[in-house]
Amino acid sequence: MLQRTIRLYRNAYQGLSPSVWLLAGVMLINRCGTMVLPFLTLYLTQHLHFSVTNAGIIMAVYGVGAFVGTFLGGRLTDRYGFYYVQLISLLSGGVFLLLLQFVTEFYTLCGSVFVFTLLGDTFRPANQAAVAHYAGADTRTRAFSLNRLAINLGWAVGGGLGGWLASVDYSLLFWVDGLTCVAAGIVLGSFLPRPATDQPLTRPPAGSHLPNAPTAGHQPAQSPYRDRLFVGFVVCSALYLMVFMQLFTLVPLFFKQELNLTERTIGGFMALNGLVIVAVEMALVYGLEQRQVPKPRLIGMGVVVGALSYALLSLAGLPGFTGLSVAFSFIMLVTISEMLAIPFMQSFTVERASPATRGQYLALYAMGGAFAQTTSPAFGSLMVTYVGFASHWLIMASIALLSATGFWWFGKQLRIEPTQQPVPDNVTG
Repeated sequence: MLQRTIRLYRNAYQGLSPSVWLLAGVMLINRCGTMVLPFLTLYLTQHLHFSVTNAGIIMAVYGVGAFVGTFLGGRLTDRYGFYYVQLISLLSGGVFLLLLQFVTEFYTLCGSVFVFTLLGDTFRPANQAAVAHYAGADTRTRAFSLNRLAINLGWAVGGGLGGWLASVDYSLLFWVDGLTCVAAGIVLGSFLPRPATDQPLTRPPAGSHLPNAPTAGHQPAQSPYRDRLFVGFVVCSALYLMVFMQLFTLVPLFFKQELNLTERTIGGFMALNGLVIVAVEMALVYGLEQRQVPKPRLIGMGVVVGALSYALLSLAGLPGFTGLSVAFSFIMLVTISEMLAIPFMQSFTVERASPATRGQYLALYAMGGAFAQTTSPAFGSLMVTYVGFASHWLIMASIALLSATGFWWFGKQLRIEPTQQPVPDNVTG
């Protein structure tokens, strides 16, 4: 049993190209310095003494910038290639972040936050396109999981260090965050192999092919906005992500106010989410890929588990459901949901696109995530105000089940969709 487990983990990390590992390293450096966002609301209210309303407006502007940035990043990636979009985003975003600490007037800060987020979030579709480019079809989902592993490790380091720095001086958050962005850009520019062409996602020479063709109904050179099935996929993904992102907004408040957990305990549960992902996700994804389960089915299963996790929160306070047991069970279930759904959402998006439109497909998927990130706290706060936590969690579970139903329908449509010959990818080691 032990040898089988060791072999599973070894195989899960094998076969990934050096460039995929480098991209994960760049992401780790970048995320280790991600400190401004988790403490931005506190910075605005405690340090700059803005009202909660004005702080909320600035956070909404942050979400709008992320939405526009991902759209722009996808367009630029398809036109100029992922290499320069990533490089310029990291370097310019880092420099702009260093300057952001000196902006204190409300309207100027709104504009500055918008520009900073726009610059920073052009990185997302470009980075995902780069991961897809350097990974083969048989390792693509694991490559995305490795990137997520780096993100979770970075968030754990950045969150802990950021809390300590904020207690000393908020300006340190901007210095460390900005400099790590610049450092990540320097590492990427120095060591990532530059693609052979300025537009690496275009159609490769005739006769080249991949051994494993995508199974997601490849649509050559089709705009994602005209791909009705994919638009439906993005809507279902956004619904799920809107529910999932409650984990980072209202769930900690619920743990504190309703379950009477301390901040240290809440932080421990949040850290548990990242640690389980780091320990389990790569092996889990590898094992599921070996069974060749259709991705929409896996995603749907993950979304259903997510619905169960939020339904469980509505049981808090009933006999036999203590605060610690509810919180622990929720974290484990929502983490399983995340590991089943999100990596396969990303890899499916890549397989659905042609190489020439990959950036736009990834951008549309990321825009769905940005929309969920913007609406999740606002919608959740409104629901809790009017119906209370227990009813809110049941509403969240219902939305997740609606999303799962959409994924089930989506998978059914894929099975009857006319099969088209996929455009092969350009795989570089």
